Amino acid sequence: MQAFTTLSGIAVPFGAENVDTDAIIPSRFLKTVSRTGLGAGAFAALRADPGNIFDTPRHTGAPVLIAGDNFGCGSSREHAPWALADMGFRVIIAPSFADIFAGNAFKNGMLLVALPQAAIDRLMVVAETEPLTIDLENQVVTTPFQDRFEFAIDPFRKHCLVNGLDEIGLTQALAPAIAAYETRLAADKPWVGGAARRAA
Repeated sequence: MQAFTTLSGIAVPFGAENVDTDAIIPSRFLKTVSRTGLGAGAFAALRADPGNIFDTPRHTGAPVLIAGDNFGCGSSREHAPWALADMGFRVIIAPSFADIFAGNAFKNGMLLVALPQAAIDRLMVVAETEPLTIDLENQVVTTPFQDRFEFAIDPFRKHCLVNGLDEIGLTQALAPAIAAYETRLAADKPWVGGAARRAA
């Protein structure tokens, strides 16, 4: 997983509330287990309009999405963050997120920033013309106009994102401790250790 510290870039001032996972990636695009290529189907209903906000020259490939309250509600499909990541989004800023979507997004290296509606309203205005900066280490979103919006994040999730650690990376980081445990197990309980080796 790519480490996340600070990101500066164009934001899409979407702002819609209660956007569910079927709106993010309709079910007809779920006939794949690949994480790539789903961006083409993301927000398909909205993007059927040639003048949609996602496909304007300014916003194509933007790394930040500003959304409304309860973003990612609906089904638990992990394809939703896959599709958003495939579009290029690394950060989503909204007043709140659906729990399952938030967990899936985190596991896919995406930073979700929850801010009060007043802050969202201000960022929506700034994003029309200026980039935003998201500093995860200091937990703050800033604008070129000296706006500064602090956000909270679970310390474990922050550690994982800053260090680029997904579940596999976390396990690999514990490899020396796992190996030491296996060595002790083989010495203390050889019948268990031997069975494990035979099964391997």
